[in-house]
Amino acid sequence: MILLGWRELRRFMRNKTRILVVDDQVAVVTMMRFLLTRAGCETQGALDAKTALRLAQTQVFDLITLDVEMSSSGFDLFMDLKQIPRLAETPIVFVAGNASIENQQCGLDLGAADYIEKPFDTQDFLSRILSLVEETATA
Repeated sequence: MILLGWRELRRFMRNKTRILVVDDQVAVVTMMRFLLTRAGCETQGALDAKTALRLAQTQVFDLITLDVEMSSSGFDLFMDLKQIPRLAETPIVFVAGNASIENQQCGLDLGAADYIEKPFDTQDFLSRILSLVEETATA
């Protein structure tokens, strides 16, 4: 895992990585968007599956973060997002409060790029997200 400081993050993010943050809690979406924006990313937020699908169909994202426990299942939304052809290779990271072994295994079996437990350490969150973006960009 790569640990980057704020200066390194800003240099890394010169090309404005676009990230969609999906969670049904406004405070969580706001906090994650703040962290990612501070790191140099361009972000959009969605509080429900319908909005997330609309944004994913009309905009291009380099990575999507997705809560598992929303009003509709995050796992179901994951499968819906992966049905959009241009998102087939887009990394999706589950960021969830319920990080039971079963949920983690289910998310990873579906093809999630990572599963991050809430609450999370902000530096660890950023390092994991930005490492995935870098891996995808160089693949």
